[in-house]
Amino acid sequence: MGAPFIDIDLHGLFQDDAVKVIDKALKAADSSTYQIRLIHGYNRGTSLKNMIIDEYKYHPKVLRIQPGDNQGVTLLILREL
Repeated sequence: MGAPFIDIDLHGLFQDDAVKVIDKALKAADSSTYQIRLIHGYNRGTSLKNMIIDEYKYHPKVLRIQPGDNQGVTLLILREL
C-alpha cells in the first residue's frame, strides 16, 4: 500500500530531471494516494511551477492541480479525501 500523501523536494533540479522524479512518483502512486506535494521553491522555482502545470494538467492520474500552503508548493490532487 502506498502513502496517502507524498512530498517531493524539487529544489535544485532542472525541469527534465524534475519530470523524471514526478513521473516516478505518479507511477508509484496507487489508489491510497490522495496527493503529491511538490516543493519547488519560490524565488527560483517559478519555472518549475509553470512546467508542473503545463506538463501534468491533463495527466490521467491527476484530478486537479492547486497551489500549496505557500507560493513555493504545488499540489497534484489524485483523488478526493
